[in-house]
Amino acid sequence: MHPVSEIIRSRRAVFEGSYTGEEIPATVLDEILENANWAPTHKRTEPWRFIVYTGQARQELSDLVGGAFKKFTPPDAFSEIKWQKIAQKPLQASATIVLLMQRDPKLSLPEWEEQAAVACAVQNMWLTCTAYRIGAYWSSPGFLVNHGQELFDLPNGQSLLGLLYMGTTREGQWPAGERGDWQEKVVFKE
Repeated sequence: MHPVSEIIRSRRAVFEGSYTGEEIPATVLDEILENANWAPTHKRTEPWRFIVYTGQARQELSDLVGGAFKKFTPPDAFSEIKWQKIAQKPLQASATIVLLMQRDPKLSLPEWEEQAAVACAVQNMWLTCTAYRIGAYWSSPGFLVNHGQELFDLPNGQSLLGLLYMGTTREGQWPAGERGDWQEKVVFKE
């Protein structure tokens, strides 16, 4: 099996319970972001934009996420325990990347294509994390995504697609994966 196939097949959503709290080396974080920049992009719009929270800035994101949950969650759905858990996530992660999409001002292609390009950029980041055994997962709670413009003071044409939480992992904390048979999902025409 080719090494890239091994990385693709071992990519998993790895959550904060498996994180050690150690920093991700700056050179690795740079590589993660550089690889995101090489995602496919129709008409070369390169719609991905990121805000990276590390170190002390994680508290700022924790306050923002926790505050958004309190503000935008209906009283009957609010839970103090859930609020605390949500607010802790940025503090448990080594780094959190806010995933943004910058819409092409010319509207030269459908919005879904630009969302797909950002998703490809996220997949590149996630695969790079996997290669370094950095746990990661994409979170897109409605209370954040629906209010991203306001919460992150985004310029016109930018929208929030979620957060990529990342953390160094403990040895042996990588989950196994499962997939059905790919042949049951493909039709060949010859």
